[in-house]
Amino acid sequence: MKKETLESRIIAVLTQANQRPLSPQELAGTLQLRGKQRGTLDSVLNTMVLSGHIVCIRKGRYALGAEADLVTGKLVVVRSGNGFVDPPEKKPGQSSVFVPAREMGTALPGDTVVVRLNPDAPETGMGPSGKIIRVVERGRHDIVGTLRTTGRFLHVVPLAPVYGQSFYVADTSGAKVGDRVLMRFVNWDNKHVSPEGEIIEVIGRADDPSTDTLSIIRQHHLADEFPVDVLQEAESVSERMELPGKRLDLRQDLIITIDPERSRDFDDALSLQIDGDFRILGVHIADVSHFVTPDSALDREAYARGTSVYLPDKVLPMLPEQLSNGICSLNPNKDRLAFSVMMRVDAKGQITERWFAKSIICSKARLTYADALAVLESRTTENPAVTRDVKTLLKGLHALAQQWRRARFAKFALDLDVPEVDITTDGGGVMTGITRSENDVSHQLVEECMVAANEAVAAELAARHIPGVARFHAEPKEEKLEELTAMLISMGYKPGDLRHRRNFSTFLKSVKDDPLAHHVYVAVLKSMNRAVYSANETGHYGLAKTYYSHFTSPIRRYPDLVAHRILGACLKASGGERYTKAQLETISLHATQREETADLAERDLTEIMKFRYLEQELKGGERKVYDAVVVTVTNYGVFVELMELQIQGMVHVSELSNDFLRYDRAKGTLSNRDVTIAPGAPIRVHVIEVDFDARRLTFGVAPTEDAEPAGDKKKGNRSRG
Repeated sequence: MKKETLESRIIAVLTQANQRPLSPQELAGTLQLRGKQRGTLDSVLNTMVLSGHIVCIRKGRYALGAEADLVTGKLVVVRSGNGFVDPPEKKPGQSSVFVPAREMGTALPGDTVVVRLNPDAPETGMGPSGKIIRVVERGRHDIVGTLRTTGRFLHVVPLAPVYGQSFYVADTSGAKVGDRVLMRFVNWDNKHVSPEGEIIEVIGRADDPSTDTLSIIRQHHLADEFPVDVLQEAESVSERMELPGKRLDLRQDLIITIDPERSRDFDDALSLQIDGDFRILGVHIADVSHFVTPDSALDREAYARGTSVYLPDKVLPMLPEQLSNGICSLNPNKDRLAFSVMMRVDAKGQITERWFAKSIICSKARLTYADALAVLESRTTENPAVTRDVKTLLKGLHALAQQWRRARFAKFALDLDVPEVDITTDGGGVMTGITRSENDVSHQLVEECMVAANEAVAAELAARHIPGVARFHAEPKEEKLEELTAMLISMGYKPGDLRHRRNFSTFLKSVKDDPLAHHVYVAVLKSMNRAVYSANETGHYGLAKTYYSHFTSPIRRYPDLVAHRILGACLKASGGERYTKAQLETISLHATQREETADLAERDLTEIMKFRYLEQELKGGERKVYDAVVVTVTNYGVFVELMELQIQGMVHVSELSNDFLRYDRAKGTLSNRDVTIAPGAPIRVHVIEVDFDARRLTFGVAPTEDAEPAGDKKKGNRSRG
């Protein structure tokens, strides 16, 4: 009996049971199962519970979740302590189930749980509410935290604030109170007592910033060392060069790389030639597929990692340095193997022809973004590689990139260029400063060329009807856009109907120079679907592209390596490999998950370093004044964001005025006869309290005699847009 057939028969029986839960024995009898078929039933029932199709309730009986007002799914917990549960097969427009912190029971973040819906729960604006009645399956709970003591009891306080409780440990396992440790969850059966764990690793002292990076690596289960067989294989393939005669020889062409100053792995290079009225753009990508063959030790490790992880003070590369910084990297004045994407472009910026080739190149110049920007702004640079020919090349690339950029935004692509924050450290994990990387014309030059190459590869595979891994960005859900619109209106903006791409694009342009631009961009990103890898869907909403893939970074992204193999197979070139649809689906899901984990790790460590920075400032007695902007107004104060550090905290209402402030929920303001405080108001603050465990900051208004009060003198909520 096939498993799929048995699943459908179980659903049919439960549907006909008039909402009465059935035991396995009753199901087996109704289905007339005997012998081995009876054993198959238990396995199928467990699978169906985990998939959310059915639920297991009292006394081991089974029912359809919808019929019993039950939802099975994975629990996600936010910092407030509240949680959300999504069924595995969430339908379009279906809301997550909101679970208040008091209704969590013994569930932990990441657990698969059963939630009983509560139709009588008060409206929260967060969708249907429910209560967790069962933990179906525990998630992976290796938890990083600090060992502390209460009386004679030892407990571990998790580093991640989403855990709402500490964990009892019976033994220190060599750790001392105040140590940062890695703890494995053991048991939690009664919500009235603490969950239990056991210490499995001592990371270091919790008050030592040098332990933070390793703590985040352990918390997110990141690989920080390569297995011996992978390193040995990297050594053996690091000189596996191919004879130039088998490749398109571009070593005499003027080809350059443009990367951040601290980069050591260069996986893309550019060239531009003039051919009559046409320009021929060459995007040359490191040919990693030549060195990393399918199912090799290197390939298995690259797949497992999925992506390189860029932490503020450490890089966890997808490939060993012999490849990532060595033979695969397009280092200057070195012969390197590449996969070239060539595009013929007419005077209007239209690509009239594209072709692809395995090539051998020799980069003539390694430029930083600062070098490129200096040339484009007609400033001098000390880089001796910036010759007259290189300057001419850069200006030609810039002209093409800006032409493409204008065309892309004419199709109402979304301009969400949130400045990247770069943290500087002292080498010991201590943050010493922060810089913001703006999306200037040098970055735009590289971005547009990479977007063009990625689109060309995706379009080529689509034209050949070859399955691949797409970079898919779905249109935002209507209810998310409604929530975003309501929030923007409460902040004083007039965004228009964001369901229409034209309005969305126009609104984003209008707030570019607004004090709240960063906060608006972050809110917009949160309202959108995350871009994912997909073997079944195509299209990129944000970029306004019909076909799009990732091809340009195979040193640091596994899907790019897969794209190289697939395109190579089309060309019958070395390193080519075809994949089945099922294989591509598995790769897409895994790569998406690894990318999300990497982003979370980077975000968490960046936040920790910022908190350390402010904590040290407070302990040192320094009362540095920060320029900030009001982000949210509540009846008990305002949340502000520091412009320099891009971090938020609370200013209590008592700090804002000596007189009573009236809260207007509809307008989202605090006001009295002298002042109105609304989102977007500038304010100067200093740090009062840093709660590291809860990741909570409290600010006071800067006590300077010439400081302007927060808000506008006798103005209502400002109208923007």
